[in-house]
Amino acid sequence: MISAFELSEIGIRPSSSHTVGPMAAAKRFIDELKCDGLVPRRTEARIYGSLAWTGRGHGTETVICLGLLGEAPDSVDPNRVADLVHHKRWPRTP
Repeated sequence: MISAFELSEIGIRPSSSHTVGPMAAAKRFIDELKCDGLVPRRTEARIYGSLAWTGRGHGTETVICLGLLGEAPDSVDPNRVADLVHHKRWPRTP
């Protein structure tokens, strides 16, 4: 379990509650699929509540993508983020 103090020390964007948790959850999701022998070709994620309202400003969408790519909050190289997520497509905002 990660403590609140640890959450504030790691992360690649300004708000660790909008980056570390979602990234770890996305990574856990994809890791569990792989353990079951499933490797999706395409993944779509929808976020709600405060994650959706402030997602772009805090980088939530980017870190979810990173987590789905298998990156972890405490080991991802911030200098590689653009290269890792260059293929993502964002939905249009209304």
